[in-house]
Amino acid sequence: MELTLADLLLTTDATDCRPIEGGFLLSAPRLTVDLPAAPQRYLYSGWQSWSLTAWVETSRPVEVLRPRLLHPMQTDPRYVQDRRPNGSWYGAVELPQGKIVFLGALGLESHVCLEQQRLHGWYEQAPAQGASQDWFLSAGEEEAIFSRYAELLGERLGKVQAEHAPRVWCSWYSLYTEISEPRLLKILNDLDWLPFDVFQIDDGWQRRIGDWEANEKFPSGMAWIANRIQETGRKAGLWLAPLLVVPSSAIYRDHRDWLLHDENGRLVSAGYNWREPLFALDTTHPAALEWLAGLMKKVRTWGYEYVKLDFLYAGALPGKRHADVPRETAYRQGLAVIRQALGDAYFLTCGAPILPSLGLCDAMRVGPDVADHWASPRDDDLLRNFAAPGIRNALRTTLHRLWLAPLVRPDPDVTYFHAWPGGATAEQRDLLQAMAEICGFKATSDLPSWLTESERSALAAFLENKLPARKTGRTRYAIGDQEVDFAFCVALPPSPSGWTKMTGAVAGQLANLPLVMNLFDALWKADLRKKLNATLGV
Repeated sequence: MELTLADLLLTTDATDCRPIEGGFLLSAPRLTVDLPAAPQRYLYSGWQSWSLTAWVETSRPVEVLRPRLLHPMQTDPRYVQDRRPNGSWYGAVELPQGKIVFLGALGLESHVCLEQQRLHGWYEQAPAQGASQDWFLSAGEEEAIFSRYAELLGERLGKVQAEHAPRVWCSWYSLYTEISEPRLLKILNDLDWLPFDVFQIDDGWQRRIGDWEANEKFPSGMAWIANRIQETGRKAGLWLAPLLVVPSSAIYRDHRDWLLHDENGRLVSAGYNWREPLFALDTTHPAALEWLAGLMKKVRTWGYEYVKLDFLYAGALPGKRHADVPRETAYRQGLAVIRQALGDAYFLTCGAPILPSLGLCDAMRVGPDVADHWASPRDDDLLRNFAAPGIRNALRTTLHRLWLAPLVRPDPDVTYFHAWPGGATAEQRDLLQAMAEICGFKATSDLPSWLTESERSALAAFLENKLPARKTGRTRYAIGDQEVDFAFCVALPPSPSGWTKMTGAVAGQLANLPLVMNLFDALWKADLRKKLNATLGV
């Protein structure tokens, strides 16, 4: 069938096709779209919050990221070895004359790839009863296409629930897991002069991943510290990763049947972190769902009104589930249980599959973690890992997901105001702050005691002001009276060659060894503890 869009002649083998505003609605479990010319660039669409999303030249497809040990927690493991330009749910190409052709699924468990001069789209399996196998085909100007795609997704999956995002202080990027009751109370007291709406406790309070009770660093318990936060007039926030389980946890020992298995009965890997292998909760298991709901209700009973749930990709990994439900549908069903149990709490998802989370959360992380550095030669050149923490990686992917704003509040991660020697430059920190203004989501982890007077003033102004942000070009925004261009952080670093390429291959193999990962983690944490002991005083 021949279709004309934006003066482009496209050919598709889909037989169920009808015109709608902005393009055509196609219905098919699998389809192809033949393009009128060879594309110059392809828009990779990453599976979850941290996965690379960016325009990339078709002449240099994205390489397989390293290490393999982290594939389940940084990309979709089902497609990680596919060297064709490809992505989850949607894909787009840029033709020589600059026009965009877009193919986007309106249902879950869907994928798009480019093969020479042809787009392929498919659903992984027969959908659950009543689920969609529809596609939106469009061409023309990128912003208009994604605006219409967002409308269509909103009709099917739902839209953002909270109009405004709170201003958040988060413990992670200064303290990481080295949090404790005395440290957080000191910081809470030091924050009196800043207008934060939420004080969020991040990773490090729990006994184990899977055992969500206060550890020995929080002897008064999580309800007690939530009350201390509320006494300052702020809402208490809490981080959890409820779809992950580690072998040292009680839930692993007592409820292995709740976990995701493969066809051969082996546990499905969800990656590696906290010096342990990670496994995934099966969100179709009735007892697991009951436990999830109970956990969320307990968190609310403790007094937490802002909840950040992380590493949520685990619920949508490929595997054999208790119920025969497609993987992203299974994840979405679990997320619906969580949403209901949380009630009116502000719900932020992170490490989350993008489309399956829409309509069920108030905000969503839309890029990798930031860090106090712009980029890392280790990650960029040796490991080719653009899901790794860093300001450039975070900005690149976040920029390409701003189209989600009508559906969910985009979380670009925290901003930095404190200048560390050898860390991000003032200009790079300014870009993070600009992105936070665009997203309307303002958070930081800077410790008040570390800030100079000028840094304190800058942070206070950032929290108090609400600057209008307007898109003025493909990568340009007017923010207040400033023009900000993100163009130089969009392109991927050049592919390495020679010695760097060989070193990267060796580094990637070494990083697959848990012993090596644990050693680097121990060295990093020892350095962190030394810094905190010297500067925090508790």
